[in-house]
Amino acid sequence: MESWLGSVGVHIDLLRNLGVLVVAYALALPIAWDRERNERSAGLRTFPLVALAACGFIQAAETVTRENAEATARIVEGIINGVGFIGGGAILVGKASIRGTATAASLWATGAIGAAVGLGAYETAVVLSIATFATLRFMTSFKVDDRDAVKIPKDQQDG
Repeated sequence: MESWLGSVGVHIDLLRNLGVLVVAYALALPIAWDRERNERSAGLRTFPLVALAACGFIQAAETVTRENAEATARIVEGIINGVGFIGGGAILVGKASIRGTATAASLWATGAIGAAVGLGAYETAVVLSIATFATLRFMTSFKVDDRDAVKIPKDQQDG
């Protein structure tokens, strides 16, 4: 089977691909730890899975769309939309507040980390991981309310 795959231009590089997936997973862990530690709706399982999936989609697409920037851009666009959909599920809208926006944004950033790793942009992925973790970890001390909520004015509330 490997000779057939080689004849159609697909080269299996298992160790390299596993290494790339491990990097995506590892860069998501600090963000996942912060969300889990703060008992948010997504945590130690969700964030690494988002990074792995984004990276895996890029890796799978690259084997088929080599050297085709337009096709790769469509894959990245699909990842952005898909992770945005997952993030939308983390946002909870109540009568007087909206919660989960930071978790949703950090899920989106984690998808970008996985995609960056999959594309070989390791420096970008590291910066995204550090910046996202630092924002989640250290910017909470500047919040007025200790919860991740946006207050909805009385005149804009339903009911």
